Amino acid sequence: MIGIENLVVRFGPTTVLHGVSFDVTEGESFALVGESGSGKSTILKALAGQVQDWSGRMTLGGTGMKQGDAPHARQVQMVFQDPYGSLHPRRSVDDTLSEPLAIHRIGNRDARVLAMLDAVGLPRRFRFRLPHQLSGGQRQRVAIARALMLEPPVLLLDEPTSALDVSVQAEILNLLKGLREEKNLTYLLVTHDLPVVSFLCDRLAILRQGRIEERANVDALREGRLTTPYGRELFLRSTQG
Repeated sequence: MIGIENLVVRFGPTTVLHGVSFDVTEGESFALVGESGSGKSTILKALAGQVQDWSGRMTLGGTGMKQGDAPHARQVQMVFQDPYGSLHPRRSVDDTLSEPLAIHRIGNRDARVLAMLDAVGLPRRFRFRLPHQLSGGQRQRVAIARALMLEPPVLLLDEPTSALDVSVQAEILNLLKGLREEKNLTYLLVTHDLPVVSFLCDRLAILRQGRIEERANVDALREGRLTTPYGRELFLRSTQG
């Protein structure tokens, strides 16, 4: 569903990704982990069409992407880290969820909005509330609902729980896991939190300074069988934390 081959990204004279390659199969949840500045979010931005200066090959659903092109909104959507900054403060939940349907001229709006509220576990009475009337977890549920309104097969998840209270993080992770199983979604998750990877993902790639240091399945992560020194260092930090 996602193919990345020899991806190089430059911001001016600085190269931030050095020949990154990996693939994600249909229905799989794949994680990109590493410290801040390792290039994780840059990969998501490249797939979302937000990075212009790149070389290599990227495919979504078997279709190659060209430099300067944005992927079709019905193919892929992103859920951002900050639930407070990703929603327009003056637009109601109904406005936020209805906008993609209006842009793509999809009818049956009321039924679709209500069905998506149900899918993400938001009471229907929240439909006409503004973001400031919602908690952080509720806002993130709205953001997930918005990403799913066009029924894309791929979701890009950029630290989707890191800005939330610990008590709410588990609720959002359980929601994402359930939606993936129910809708056969493919996830590409960026995170620095290895326990989140262990819960939500099947495989992972560890990035360091724009290069993949190691690829592993989640069983190797759970059992502490990462093979590179940097991978073992990240695992040790996660267990100590």
